[in-house]
Order: sequence, then structure tokens, then C-alpha cells
Amino acid sequence: MMSVYNAQERIVKEVTNWKGVVASPHRFGGTEFRLGRREIGHVHGDFQVDLPFPIRIRDLLIAEGRAERHHILPDSGLVTFRLKGASDVKRAVDLFMLSYELARQPK
Repeated sequence: MMSVYNAQERIVKEVTNWKGVVASPHRFGGTEFRLGRREIGHVHGDFQVDLPFPIRIRDLLIAEGRAERHHILPDSGLVTFRLKGASDVKRAVDLFMLSYELARQPK
């Protein structure tokens, strides 16, 4: 499993600067981010992030090569993004921003 030095710390620092986002320990390790009661994603150490999306967005992200099906729940709306290089931290933050923006939209 590859990892990117200090990735989790950098992601936590960025995502917790967004209005309303709260970080807490994730039940399977790492750090979870919530906007109100909704989880916008979580980071597992310096190697992986998992984020929830509507199925149509999940499918688009996978088709574009921006994420892969979730490593445990492949048929859910969750995606997994593996951190393999320094530039992946920004790509992960971009995915968190997409999840955040979707969570902020009125239902």
C-alpha cells in the first residue's frame, strides 16, 4: 500500500477550514468530516480517502478516472481514492470539495 507523507494532516487542515465542517475520529480509523449530520467523507491515514456521492456522480468520477469503486462496498455511492503521489492530496481535496458542495445544496 502506497502512502503520501503527511497527507492526512494536510487534508484535515484544508477541509476543516470550510464553513460548517467538523472533523472527528472515524469508526474504522482515520478522520471523518461532517457538515451537520452528513458525512462528506473520511481519510484513512496517508494512503486513502472514501467519499459518498449519488450513484450518477460516482459513476462519472469512476468513468473520468478520478476515483474507483469503494474497496468494500462497490455497489454503494461511496468511492475510494488512493493517495500515491504528492499531487494526489490536491485531487483528494477536490473530491472533498465536490462532496461538500453537494451536501450544501438544499434538498
